[in-house]
Amino acid sequence: MMTLRRLTLSTGIELDVQIAGDPAAPPVILLHGFPESHRTWRGIVPDLARDHYVVAPDQRGYARSSKPDGVEAYAADQIVADLMALADALGIGRFTLVGHDWGGAVAWMAALTRPDRVARLVIVNAPHPYLFQRALFDDPAQRQASQYITRFRDTGLDQGLVGAGLERFFGSTFVHHVAHAVAGEDKAAYLDEWSQPGAMTAMLNWYRASGVIVPAPGEDAPRPAFLDRPFPPVTQDTLVIWGTRDTALLPLLVDDLPPFVPQLTVEKIDAGHFVTWEKPEAVFAAMRRWGI
Repeated sequence: MMTLRRLTLSTGIELDVQIAGDPAAPPVILLHGFPESHRTWRGIVPDLARDHYVVAPDQRGYARSSKPDGVEAYAADQIVADLMALADALGIGRFTLVGHDWGGAVAWMAALTRPDRVARLVIVNAPHPYLFQRALFDDPAQRQASQYITRFRDTGLDQGLVGAGLERFFGSTFVHHVAHAVAGEDKAAYLDEWSQPGAMTAMLNWYRASGVIVPAPGEDAPRPAFLDRPFPPVTQDTLVIWGTRDTALLPLLVDDLPPFVPQLTVEKIDAGHFVTWEKPEAVFAAMRRWGI
């Protein structure tokens, strides 16, 4: 098993980071989502590291990485700053950025705000920020599918996520999707990571810090002004890999992408949201076809 390296960043955050491959090879940074860690990429890193310098952090709030106090510490701009500081700490200039779930949300923002650093973009089951917010207002099915975000924002949830509560959370998070893949040592590792002091609150604070508005079903909520203004395109060559059986993120979030991502390639895989666990070989094959 590959060991993790502890890095202290200029943002004041310490991250545990899996690093593989030759530092002289083209760099790729892999960002996991909720409720995971670097092990999201366990089926990707070994092959990718044959010809790339691969960096897969446990992001702030996760596993044994730093868990700063306060919801505001988990705002997206803070996490993008961690990403840039991580690249700086390893002497990486421009890089290919890969993100799944919340890691994909960070990747979208980093691509939009730091095109000087993000050379190419790979998104795995993570919605474009404009399309996601628009769908939450205009598509009743996506609004219904996203009500879990409101539940995760309830701070009363945290106190139950210890001991047997973590077992139940594991069952509700993974088991219906990828029980065959996340078991044994992998399950034990996740339960250990979630059991770290403050971990569950920190992980859920990503949802609480987000500015995404999730109206209740049937609610006539005030529409964000930015939805009625032009939205800047992603300028990078972009690959979107999508598990088509994702029940939380619906197909319109992929189908409506082209106007916002001019250099877009889409690869659909018959899998659920946790496609990197279900079908890592298919994810890696899609990346190779795209030219990574």
